[in-house]
Amino acid sequence: MLLAEMSLFEIISNATYGALAGVALWGLYCIVIVWSRVNQKRFKSEEQQDFFMDDVEQMLAGGDFEGVTEYCEGDKRAVAQIVGMAVEHREMGYKKARTFVMDRFQRDVMSDVEYRLSWVSTVIKSAPMIGLFGTVFGMMGAFETLATSESVEPSALASDINIALRTTACGLAIAIPLMILVANVNIRIAKMEDLVGAGLVRFMTVYREALAKYSASRGGTAASTVEPMTSQSRVE
Repeated sequence: MLLAEMSLFEIISNATYGALAGVALWGLYCIVIVWSRVNQKRFKSEEQQDFFMDDVEQMLAGGDFEGVTEYCEGDKRAVAQIVGMAVEHREMGYKKARTFVMDRFQRDVMSDVEYRLSWVSTVIKSAPMIGLFGTVFGMMGAFETLATSESVEPSALASDINIALRTTACGLAIAIPLMILVANVNIRIAKMEDLVGAGLVRFMTVYREALAKYSASRGGTAASTVEPMTSQSRVE
């Protein structure tokens, strides 16, 4: 059907499909970004994180702060980044360093994830409303057909009603899968937070003791360093 032959109601109803496609693609894009972000920031398993923390503890026990920094350098996972930042800012002291790294974790990781998820929530809420918008105009077109025709062809009336119902169905078809995906992503985020929390509790205990030794040794001889067996061979 040519655009010139279409009524205003038909044009708006059909344009609804384009709007629904746009919000669906944006919602899917945000889900993919959040999914990849969470996978990038968490260890694949608790055992893998334990291997990492074993190496960090061994280095800190020997006072090898530089070794910890090099070990964490380039690692995109949240615990590794937090450990690296805490060690780099050890001159700040335990409490300030702890506050600093937790603020960075919330700002650099969690805030970005929550921002992306907020867009997905917007898509979930708006997709059915956009579909309903198309439904309203489709029904208005159907009533206009009834009002302006002396004898109404059932096929013409059914076409308007069909468009009206399909837009709502499309909106729901977008929102429902996204709701399931968001629920799955939230589970992965919760697991990431649990892993990061467990890693931080373990690290901060050892870090506090290492800082005490470091402060005590600054006036005397430097602490000897211990070359640890890295977890790279065990994990890979």
